[in-house]
Amino acid sequence: MSSNNLDQLYRQVIMDHYKNPRNKGSIEDGALTIDMNNPTCGDRIHLTLQVEDGVVQNAKFDGEGCSISMSSASMMTQAIKGKKVEEALQLSTIFSDMMLGKEYDDSIDLGDIEALNGVSKFPARIKCATLAWKAMEKGVSEEQK
Repeated sequence: MSSNNLDQLYRQVIMDHYKNPRNKGSIEDGALTIDMNNPTCGDRIHLTLQVEDGVVQNAKFDGEGCSISMSSASMMTQAIKGKKVEEALQLSTIFSDMMLGKEYDDSIDLGDIEALNGVSKFPARIKCATLAWKAMEKGVSEEQK
């Protein structure tokens, strides 16, 4: 597949998550609640996590922002559901490394998250892509304390 076709496919995946977000909403009943924003471009996220016995049982988000931040939040909630907290944090590290253009463990299937790889070429958009991930990291670290 040519680079141009791959870029087009990635754009379609990103727009699909933006227009049809997965796990949109919030969890009630004692869920971890994390609110974060990116003042640079106005993205904001309200993330709720249900963590039981060290496993992310459920993850939902609400908020507003650009297609990159909202699609990344959709992809992130899909990726971490059912994962142990340590696995969710490992995914976050891999995602962060990918965003920064660093080498990362590509033996782990990132699924739709791979579509955000091109964001690393646009430094101003990296904070958009990582906002939901930083919120998740903050939430699970508070949970572990």
